[in-house]
Amino acid sequence: MIKLLKFILILLFPVNIYAMLNLELTQGVDKAIPIGIVSFSEQNDIADIISSDLQNSGRFRVVNIDAPQQSSYRVEAVNYAYWAQQKIDNVVIGNTQNAGNKYKITFKLIDVYGKSILLNKEYTIPKKQLRALAHHISDSIYQQLNGIRGIFSTKIAYVLVQHDPNKFTKYSLKVSDADGYNSQNLLVSSEPIMSPTWSPDGKNLAYVSFENKRAAIYLQNVANGQRKIITNYPGINGAPAWSPNSEKLAMVLTITDYPKIYILDLTTNKLQQVTFGLSSDTEPNWAPDGQSLIFTSDRDGSPQIYQLDIQTGGIRRLTYQGDYNATASFTPNGKKIVMLNRNNGMFNIALQDLATGEVNILTEFGMNESPSIAPNGSMIAYATHYGVHGVLSEVSIDGKVKLRLPSQEGDVQGPAWSPFLD
Repeated sequence: MIKLLKFILILLFPVNIYAMLNLELTQGVDKAIPIGIVSFSEQNDIADIISSDLQNSGRFRVVNIDAPQQSSYRVEAVNYAYWAQQKIDNVVIGNTQNAGNKYKITFKLIDVYGKSILLNKEYTIPKKQLRALAHHISDSIYQQLNGIRGIFSTKIAYVLVQHDPNKFTKYSLKVSDADGYNSQNLLVSSEPIMSPTWSPDGKNLAYVSFENKRAAIYLQNVANGQRKIITNYPGINGAPAWSPNSEKLAMVLTITDYPKIYILDLTTNKLQQVTFGLSSDTEPNWAPDGQSLIFTSDRDGSPQIYQLDIQTGGIRRLTYQGDYNATASFTPNGKKIVMLNRNNGMFNIALQDLATGEVNILTEFGMNESPSIAPNGSMIAYATHYGVHGVLSEVSIDGKVKLRLPSQEGDVQGPAWSPFLD
């Protein structure tokens, strides 16, 4: 008897039945900005989350979170001498007041040496939004002190594969906060799920599902769970990638027997083939200006990265260092590409400057895959092996900051970093 597909569509429902792997900063920068964060009165969780965000960015050194010398959130009570003695440049003070089913939260970012207020904000939020607000505050602090937008309020989509010898293998499409916490199921299936990718507005995910015993590309709304099939041609339907204007989807199909890159107009449903020949072409990703694609191809032998001019059809090879380069995407400014590089049998996350061709290897240990860059270009999410499991990790664009993110036990595959969500 053929077993029916066990398929569950779950809208933003947290699952906690498996053990969790905790967030761990494995490497940080030497010249981090010293910052003091004082507990926010009765609700200390918000200060803990802000501290974790900033500390794990690798750009800050959080000091004396519960400093007794700073017991008040009032500006006039700031003990500047104490913080200056500790060589702390800035201090975050705040207050949380219980207002029924809501919290009233205020916070200030203080310049210790200038004795001035850099940020002064007040919020009233439902209690369930406490973690989201903490990430928002972290973003504000990060931007104020670093000059670039923070990514703590963004999300990461990924697939978690859990093997049960007594049951079917479970594939879960998940979305978590950028720190790996607050993981939610969007889809659970006994058949493989692959290649999640965010729409530029952050409202939808495209991905590949084998739930009907064949590959198909689906589009799913993250907020309400509604979804539809985009393509289900015979053979491969894979590697979807949104154009920057959200109007088109690049993908891999085998309509001509060989894996080729196609572009689907989501408004007209017009399908355009853009690569040709006998090679295997896969993993398309758009340039920020929408005028070209980069993709992986074996047309010169080993898999390497190529760039396609969509208007002219011209193709040029981008990578030469290493015997295997794949899964490439542009940095937000379009000046570099992030990719998976194999050299001497080691698979690592690498960054290549498109102007100079210089390649920097950002990871180590050689068991890494599926890089996805944050919308501010500062961090890269990727899947790697830790112990017996595949885990979700992050590395900074300069390779100096490394994180292992929390996830349920299982194997993490195909992480995809969201765009900014506001």
